[in-house]
Amino acid sequence: MTKKITIFTLLAVLLVAVLSACGKSNNEGSASTKGASDSVASPSASEQSSAPAEKKDVTIKVFQFKVEIAEALQKMANEYEKETGVKVEIETHGGGEDYSALLKANLAAGEEPEIFNSSGWAGFDPYMDRATDLSGEAWAKDLVEASRPQITRDGKLLGMPMNLEAYGFTYNKDLFAKAGITELPKTLDELEAAAKQLKDAGIIPFALTSEWWSMGIHTLNIALANQPDPAAFIEEIKAGTKTFADDPIMKQWVRLVDIMNANGQEKALTTDYNTQVAEFAAGKYAMIQHGNWIQGMVDEVSPGMNLGMMPVPLLDVPNVFTGVPNNWIVNNKSAHPEEAKAFLNWMVTSTTGKKFISTDFQFVPALTSIDPNPEAVGKIAGDFAVFSQEHPDQVKSWNWDRFPDGITQQWGIAMQEYLGKQTTGDQLLAKLDKAVRDIVKK
Repeated sequence: MTKKITIFTLLAVLLVAVLSACGKSNNEGSASTKGASDSVASPSASEQSSAPAEKKDVTIKVFQFKVEIAEALQKMANEYEKETGVKVEIETHGGGEDYSALLKANLAAGEEPEIFNSSGWAGFDPYMDRATDLSGEAWAKDLVEASRPQITRDGKLLGMPMNLEAYGFTYNKDLFAKAGITELPKTLDELEAAAKQLKDAGIIPFALTSEWWSMGIHTLNIALANQPDPAAFIEEIKAGTKTFADDPIMKQWVRLVDIMNANGQEKALTTDYNTQVAEFAAGKYAMIQHGNWIQGMVDEVSPGMNLGMMPVPLLDVPNVFTGVPNNWIVNNKSAHPEEAKAFLNWMVTSTTGKKFISTDFQFVPALTSIDPNPEAVGKIAGDFAVFSQEHPDQVKSWNWDRFPDGITQQWGIAMQEYLGKQTTGDQLLAKLDKAVRDIVKK
């Protein structure tokens, strides 16, 4: 007997599996799953009355990372003001900007937004003193369990996971068909051959970007995730008992990077994220190293584009990668932390908020109480779901946040230099090692 498996179920189950396989962080704890506390707001105004709420003399500020939802998030904030009278100001910094550096600069200047974004694991460490315990909030019991550990400390849930995402090589199925490619490459040799086949058909294989985060986070994670035990490997790298330069998987990964770089557009070094995605959506390139988060951006340019998620070959085994991209953090040093908690509660419990998350944001939700919209998440996530159902052992974890803040930025710079042919492969690996040593020893 077969069962229909939803995208949400697959992502949730697979996220549990890949994170469990990676071992546990020293900071991991179990969050409370008790029900709502006395301070949790009653059902939202959207579920009680359609009349506009009386305007309050309260403004909460949200300093957020995800450029893909910036417009929809502002619309949701406007709806919240109509329903509650509380104004929500949204400030977005991402894409080509260094969100982490900008956030730290704002906090150092005494600007304390009520809500900001942070990754989990070690990436969250700089903000622990500001994070409000959200363990008792109404929605906490509904979190996908595997999303908890990365944002949990000493048994306290210190953030709300934003959503679940996955990436590999998103590819244009029509361009693959035009080039006569009938089977997806499963090895580096086959990937190189497919790239040649695309070029012979007049198609540029890869849409590349010079964004540090794309190369220093997502590209490098392909090597980290392919380690037998990524968490243990990372601890050894940080301790200095292992190096990237001597690791055979890293050396194969350099060949993957070489194949991508040799088969991308001419002006990759000056191509930012928005341009990269827009040109891919316009049909200029066959593959792009991004995941289901670009679906909305692609749909704005080419609705109904025939896309899929291709697993990335390495070690002759192709994989895709899934995790939690970011968390909503309630800042206890801000002017209105209680109002911030109320906004997050409304976001994930009200009819209006849930609709924005599942449809307008095009998210695969991180809460079991929010049903994903299969039509909204699109073909990229749909392709991932099919592959994951058939090959669950080929779904790997996100691992970059296990490194201290600042390292991935340095990795991105090193890879920009490599993309620009200023260094060799051996020099690239040496620079990756140096970035770890320089940050960890501080």
